[in-house]
Amino acid sequence: MVYRPGYITESPQLLLFMVTLAAWEAGSGQLYYSVPEEAKHGTFVGRIAQDLRLELAELVPRLFRVASKGRGDLLEVNLQNGILFVNSRIDREELCGRSAECSVHLEVIVDRPLQVFHVEVEVRDINDNPPLFPATQKNLFIAESRPLDSRFPLEGAWDADVGANALLTYRLSPSEYFSLDIPPNHEQVKPLGLVLRKPLDREAASEHSLLLVATDGGKPELTGTVQVLITVLDANDNAPVFDRTLYTVRLAENVSIGTRVINLNASDLDEGVNGDIAYSFSSDVSADVKSKFHVDAVSGEITVTGLIDFEESKTYKIQVEAVDTGFPPLAGHCTVLVEVVDVNDNAPQLTVTSLSFPISEDTQPDTVITLISVFDRDSGTNGQVTCSLSPHVPFKLVSTFKNYYSLVLDNVLDRERVSNYKLVVTARDGGSPALLATASVSVEVADVNDNAPVFAQPEYTVFVKENNPPGSHIFTVSARDADAQENSRVSYSLVERRVGERALSSYVSVHAESGRVFALQPLDHEELELLQFQVSARDAGVPVLGSNVTLQVFVLDENDNAPVLIPPRVVGESNTMSELVPLSVGIGHVVAKVRAVDADSGYNAWLSYELVPDADSARCPFRVGLYTGEISTTRILGEADPVRQRLLVLVKDHGDPALTATATVLVSLVESGLAPKTSSRGVVGIVGSEDSLMGVNVYLIVAICAVSSLLVLTLLLYSALRCSAVSPVGAGAPGKPPVLCSSALGSWSCSQQRQQRVCSGEGPPKTDLMAFSPSLPQGPLSTDNVSVKYFSY
Repeated sequence: MVYRPGYITESPQLLLFMVTLAAWEAGSGQLYYSVPEEAKHGTFVGRIAQDLRLELAELVPRLFRVASKGRGDLLEVNLQNGILFVNSRIDREELCGRSAECSVHLEVIVDRPLQVFHVEVEVRDINDNPPLFPATQKNLFIAESRPLDSRFPLEGAWDADVGANALLTYRLSPSEYFSLDIPPNHEQVKPLGLVLRKPLDREAASEHSLLLVATDGGKPELTGTVQVLITVLDANDNAPVFDRTLYTVRLAENVSIGTRVINLNASDLDEGVNGDIAYSFSSDVSADVKSKFHVDAVSGEITVTGLIDFEESKTYKIQVEAVDTGFPPLAGHCTVLVEVVDVNDNAPQLTVTSLSFPISEDTQPDTVITLISVFDRDSGTNGQVTCSLSPHVPFKLVSTFKNYYSLVLDNVLDRERVSNYKLVVTARDGGSPALLATASVSVEVADVNDNAPVFAQPEYTVFVKENNPPGSHIFTVSARDADAQENSRVSYSLVERRVGERALSSYVSVHAESGRVFALQPLDHEELELLQFQVSARDAGVPVLGSNVTLQVFVLDENDNAPVLIPPRVVGESNTMSELVPLSVGIGHVVAKVRAVDADSGYNAWLSYELVPDADSARCPFRVGLYTGEISTTRILGEADPVRQRLLVLVKDHGDPALTATATVLVSLVESGLAPKTSSRGVVGIVGSEDSLMGVNVYLIVAICAVSSLLVLTLLLYSALRCSAVSPVGAGAPGKPPVLCSSALGSWSCSQQRQQRVCSGEGPPKTDLMAFSPSLPQGPLSTDNVSVKYFSY
């Protein structure tokens, strides 16, 4: 039940529970209730949901729950009406013993968002325990010679209740010989006593029976009784007397067995056997005291015989009596009050309550991860506990209440950097030396899709030979995703575009799981020299993240095209041309020129010419230029030479294996004077045709040089822009050096980065620009004697 200022509940009947304060203190968030012990099941304690300002409809969705240290079944909350009620029997004496304050501490936890409330329910004492004496009968032996006002100690009653319910009053049945001596409140350690008010006369009354009644302060009152039976003894007149009736000793806990507590001293005025004293514990001393202490019967020294634990008992009250050996024996009594001094012998105890594991890596700071409670059985400074967290992690400990802490996220998490945190919570008390306890907390970080797949480099260059088999594997792309599980599962796909008039997917494909790139059809270097496309990598997370990589596929040339002869202007027999050569021509005279082209590029398109030897090759007066294809004389012609000669010219490229083509040249030797005018006119026509052809070649060469210069300048500009965009100067980015080919006859270069088609007016387009410097000497050329002929195919 909640007590609010200004509102008092009164009832003529005995209240089952009283009202206590329940207010929200600044920063503490604690609620106070009160309930009497022994309350029945279902007894109303308080409207906890209303007092915590929680709506009834949100209790179940927010996972409203109550946690209690120790006995967690005493109190329960009805989630339908938000009422805190008694769930099982509450025995205050069993729960808190003799402690003046007794409370049940509850933790109320709700989620969405996470909130923790501390509720303290005070268990009020009711008068349910009557006073109890150690025994139902007390026997006293008193000599008749005892003087008036002699005091005989009695063991008082004990009440398990506390407060007013444990305040005892005593009364003694009427007696003319004895009265009851009750010590004041400030001398509670002094026992009750019977005081002799009238001299005893054993002959008149040898026994006295009294009834001692103890009444507690509860309502209704409960009582306890003990029968005091007094036997009057004759003889020994003086009882032993201690130096003091009360001895106070401070003793540290955990002292070793045999440690001396105190030396008692009692004296007896009698002589002889009536003056010999034996020390012993009173019959009222509890078995617990007897198990922990021992008194020497002769010396009166009290020593430790058992474990002294401050947490078990803070004080020990020992009743000691000194009995003489007279007849009847007389006894003197004293009380030894042993105050136990606490030492730091109990390490703190840690309790970790996990709330939500694992935690997502996008969890916001200040989110509560774990609840931690500490407890130390020691008292004072020895029981003051501080908590710390190690190692240096993005978490912190926040004190929410006395000995209660929350493990709170202090910074953002990154699962890719640290996926699991091993935390150590250390609780250290204030004792000297300090004792500590540790608890390990493992915080697992759950992955979210915050990393896109990443390729090792933004662009790859692939070289593929033409005429590859359909479906051949040409490259494998691979992207790495730093996330885990589904978030790191990468799939690959083509970024579709058109290549000319066809779709990219008709040329290549990529395997979605392995990233293997396949060529779907044979590639032709003469048709497509460079295929550039992008491959996309996407993960399976939510939302989907991805990235692209560029592939530049260069189609390498294969020697798959044989040389092709350029058709002559005058067509005769296929691949055959006829030439009339005057016998008067000199050495080196160009008779004819064989022209051919190769659709391949590089070495595969580099052509060489040679005469096919025959039986009379040693006497043959002609030769062919190795790289020019010009047929010229090697000596002065004579009449001994055959009039008609058949020359077979073999045109061969430099591929592996080399491909060839052949041309047949029919040479007829004629006398110069016998040459008809038509021949002169033919020669003039031929010379005119050659002059015209040379003019065309000059213009063609000039045009090719201009276009090549412009192309080189464009390529240099493009390469500089690409290099500056990909990597800074001096970063050591891999380049694409040109392929340099050389031979004994010259050198030529071909850029692997980009190739440009060069077209000649005399044949089909070429795919490479070759520049070479022959090292072999060429025969002399005479522009006056040059004759140009065309093959007839």
